[in-house]
Amino acid sequence: MIRLAIAEDHQSLIDGIKLLLEYEDDIEIVGTANDGEALLKLVRLKQPNVVITDIRMPKMDGITATKAIKKELPHTRVLGFTMFDQKEAIQQMLDAGASGYLLKNSPLEEVLKAVRSVHSGNTYFDANIKIEAENDTNKKAKGILTKRQVEILGLIAQGKTSREIGDELFIGVHTVDTHRKNMIRILGLQGKGELMRYALEKKYTF
Repeated sequence: MIRLAIAEDHQSLIDGIKLLLEYEDDIEIVGTANDGEALLKLVRLKQPNVVITDIRMPKMDGITATKAIKKELPHTRVLGFTMFDQKEAIQQMLDAGASGYLLKNSPLEEVLKAVRSVHSGNTYFDANIKIEAENDTNKKAKGILTKRQVEILGLIAQGKTSREIGDELFIGVHTVDTHRKNMIRILGLQGKGELMRYALEKKYTF
């Protein structure tokens, strides 16, 4: 069962998502919130396994809330929800630990697809958001990847396992694996083998 929490400062949007998901047998909405502080309280109380959060909210924004959620409950999957189609916002959410990103004007069916996808351990990006792999040079790649992802890529080039990378960076193995999946997606690669080859070809040394 997918235990879902929703944070959005427009109640009408929450109501629309709730209406969509009401008859889905595999999804239970455990609570909703209209600001980041209320979301954190909700997550601590109900411990959902998937969270949809607006990026721009009163009291605490979705990026800050996501960082706190992932620190306290690292296995909780977070989907960013925003009106802004901006690479900077995408990177900030990914860096905070989000597993996906949706535009608010996405069809509600897209929301349903995204929730199931991230719950299954995948990343999910709205079909209207285009993230092109710019891997011609190290400089371009660094512009797409977050600082943490570039750091992890450097360790991958050294042949380190996810557990070894986690121990060195003081983060969980699950977090490392999530970053691996995000990098594969962002760079347009096909799997772990290609990620290693990419890292070696670009000679990431830090």
